[in-house]
Parts: sequence; structure tokens; C-alpha cells
Amino acid sequence: MTTPPPVDTSQAHSARIWNYWLGGKDNYPADREAGDRIVAVLPEIVDIAVATRAVLVRMVTHLVREAGIDQFLDIGTGLPTANNTHEVAQAANPAARVVYVDNDPLVLTHARALLVGTPEGATDYIHADLRDPAVILERAARTLDLGRPVAITLFGVLPFVGEDAEARRIIDHLMGALPPGSHLAIVHSTSAVTGEAMEEAVDRWNQAGSAVYHLRTPERIRGLFAGLEPVEPGVVSCPLWRPDPVEVGRAREMDEFCGLARKP
Repeated sequence: MTTPPPVDTSQAHSARIWNYWLGGKDNYPADREAGDRIVAVLPEIVDIAVATRAVLVRMVTHLVREAGIDQFLDIGTGLPTANNTHEVAQAANPAARVVYVDNDPLVLTHARALLVGTPEGATDYIHADLRDPAVILERAARTLDLGRPVAITLFGVLPFVGEDAEARRIIDHLMGALPPGSHLAIVHSTSAVTGEAMEEAVDRWNQAGSAVYHLRTPERIRGLFAGLEPVEPGVVSCPLWRPDPVEVGRAREMDEFCGLARKP
């Protein structure tokens, strides 16, 4: 495995702030300070973090059980926590194969926790950047059969790509290399629900020194799926994407939207 570069603990980092909100321990004072400043203007950000993890579980379970997907390319992995993609996929199909991708050196440091899967399946980790889709595909092919359907998950990573044209270039390159039946799952922040509160929270996030984060409207998020067949219910707030039966009627909108689509 690649030797991780030094971790700068003096500057907040997105993966570690998110880890803090999820109750993890892989964060430092700068991350906690930035996280608390954001919570001060948007208290529900912690609920958003939890809802994002919950929709990952529902989407991956759907992909395995209903769409028959047994290969996953998880780009923008973040720090290991509960219900990682391989754990959810392999609980439904022990033979599932998962490749994780992230460019954070701290994630690389903890990547071995992502590699403990079932004997029947396989997991791998690639230290690479979303903006290098050719590198990601080349390395992912060591573990995944790119001639068979693959599900690509982009959870919380596309906000770091501000230009829609660049985001489309990345998505087109990734999905263009995969066969019909492959899927794309996206989770992305908006300000459609809380407006100025979310916008102020993002301003504080960016002031913390982490990578610049960009919001998109739900309409712009739908545009990222151009050329793909949407899976019901389309692009919606994460709690409203096929909620568990106990949550039906109780789920509320949050400024984290998601969608799933299939390559025809």
C-alpha cells in the first residue's frame, strides 16, 4: 500500500469534520473547532451527516438486492465508520467486490480498516483524486471486472468540484467506461431547504481551510445524471429516498439531496 504523506493536523479537513459529526475519534482540535462553528449556524448538520450514512445503507442494499449489482466503486470514501460500503454490500451478497477511492492522507492511513471484508468478496483502496478518472479506472480494474455492471457512488465529493462542466467530464469518463446496467449514486448538498443557514454554514466550512465546498440546486444535481435512467423516486432529500417503513410519514427534508440512475 502507498505510504501516506504527512497529515497536517493544524488545519481542518472535510473528512475529519464529518468524522467528528458522526461521533468518530479520527479528528483533531482544528476539525472540532470548525465543526462546532458550523453547528452553531446549522444545528441540523449532525442529523444531515447521520442521514447521509443511512441513505448509503439503503442505496447499496437496493443495488445489491434489487438491481443485482455486486461491484462498487466508492469515490470520496471518507474515514472508515459504521456501515461502510463493503459491509453493507457484503451483508447482502458476501461475494460483492468494493474499491474505495480518496485523496485524503488520513483516509489512506486508516484504509486497512476498509480492507477487512468477507472471504468470498474483495475490497481494495486507491489513493487518488476524483479529477483523475482515468487513473481511478485503471487501478480499479485490478479488483473489479469493468466488463460487468458496476455501481459508482459519489457521496459528498462532487461539491468539491465547483464547475458543472468539470463534474460532467468526470462522470462521463467514469460511466463511459462501464457497461449498460451500471449505476451512478450521488449525494450532494443544497440550500433549497434551509437557505441562508446552509449558505452560512458552507462559508464557515470554507473559512476553516478545508477544500472549497460548493452547493448546487436540486435542478443542477439532476443535470449530473444526464443520459442515465433515473431510479425512483429520482433526486430528493436523503431522508425521502426510499425511507425505511418505520420512517414513512416521519421523514423530513434536509439540505442533503441524493439520486440514483442506471446506464441504459
